[in-house]
Amino acid sequence: MPDIRSVTADFAVAPQIRPQDLVELAAAGFSCVICNRPDAEVPPDLSSAAMAAAAKAAGLDYVHVPIVGMPSPTQVETMFAAVEGADGSVLAYCRSGTRSITAWAMGQAIHGGATPDALITLGRDAGYDLSGVLG
Repeated sequence: MPDIRSVTADFAVAPQIRPQDLVELAAAGFSCVICNRPDAEVPPDLSSAAMAAAAKAAGLDYVHVPIVGMPSPTQVETMFAAVEGADGSVLAYCRSGTRSITAWAMGQAIHGGATPDALITLGRDAGYDLSGVLG
């Protein structure tokens, strides 16, 4: 099982996962996986197409929101919509989980899901420092 870091009851982040992890993620109660890695960062067996196929085979919804550097407003909105529209718990991943939690937290801050201080605390509890983004 990958290094899953719970952020809220319905949202978690992780470093890079593998296609074979998706069955375990479905069994653990996740309904949607969001990939925040561009295909140029990963080998073919971890590409968005490969992960989407494995997610579908595991019964999971899959969304690809590739982020390089700081998430753009469009990426934040796409991420927010994917999380809010999910039918259950969501796992977002990238190389380390940082881009995933950053895009999620920015969306939550913009849409009033939590205060910046609360989001910074959630991030810290999951092992990420969001103070530079939300502070």
